[in-house]
Amino acid sequence: MPRFDHAFDWARRQVDDGPLPSAVLGVATAEGIVALDAFGVERGRAASVDDHYPLFSVTKPIVGLAAMRLIEQGRLTPETPLAQAVPEFGAGRDDVVRLRHLVSHTSGIVEPPMDAPEGLRPSLLVPGRDFAAGTVSRYSTIAFEGIAALIEQAGGAPWERAVADVGERAGATGFTFDADASQHEVVDAAEQGLDYARFAALRHPGAGLLGRAADLLAVGSALLAGGGALVSAVGYEAMLRPLTAGLPKLEPYVESRGQDWGFAWNLRHSAPGLLARDTYGHGGWAGCEFWITPSRGVCFALLTNLGGGFGRYGVDGDQLHNAIAAGA
Repeated sequence: MPRFDHAFDWARRQVDDGPLPSAVLGVATAEGIVALDAFGVERGRAASVDDHYPLFSVTKPIVGLAAMRLIEQGRLTPETPLAQAVPEFGAGRDDVVRLRHLVSHTSGIVEPPMDAPEGLRPSLLVPGRDFAAGTVSRYSTIAFEGIAALIEQAGGAPWERAVADVGERAGATGFTFDADASQHEVVDAAEQGLDYARFAALRHPGAGLLGRAADLLAVGSALLAGGGALVSAVGYEAMLRPLTAGLPKLEPYVESRGQDWGFAWNLRHSAPGLLARDTYGHGGWAGCEFWITPSRGVCFALLTNLGGGFGRYGVDGDQLHNAIAAGA
């Protein structure tokens, strides 16, 4: 049995010494969960391994898996234009925004705040662009409203149903868009510029999912195991193919971070702080981390609830990555 004592000591320190209000850390292999623990007490209640937390942008690869399923069924391709599902999109643009642009942060859609006061679809349809599709990479959450529209148009059902299906096929039963499922307030959300209640009401396809550590670990285990439960072998390879190689990369994911975007996955192939070179996954705005390292046969999920993430306090998450990779 691999030992992950150093990784769990790391998580415990971040809660005991700050800045994390609470946390759940879990590690899994292709066979399932091998270690899981919770840390911290909030409002007189101890955190539990069964707690739901807001996943924020870890929502993105789950929605990406739903879109890939439709590609495998012959209902979409990476080249499908957004205008196929949203005909009014792109007025005044002389380029074509396609699914591959939406999943790789290269669509050039002007980004609104996460709580999108005007709503998601109006924000998607704001005239103009940041750059021509496919020419630059800048992180985009509103692009996933476009992916959700394509999923609905191609699948003939609400996009939330397609996301739930991803969880069900992995054996993850806790994914939800109901913010009341979590007992953990997002600390400092307002101070960091987010109206959390307004945001939660959007059920944002780029950031609105909540879940338990066990749910993310079930997805990671299914991907490590292969076998087609979530995605076919060829679909898996396609999702991990860099789509932003050679493109200018704008803040916050600049070239020096050593990553590219695949099909909704962050590919940390050249991250200077990591021991492993094949790690892929995603992080979330409140500090949630979900990462898979196939060469070590391991994945991990860290759930927490600090608005803006622990990076703003100088906490180095690569330390956790490396403790888990070495433990595996």
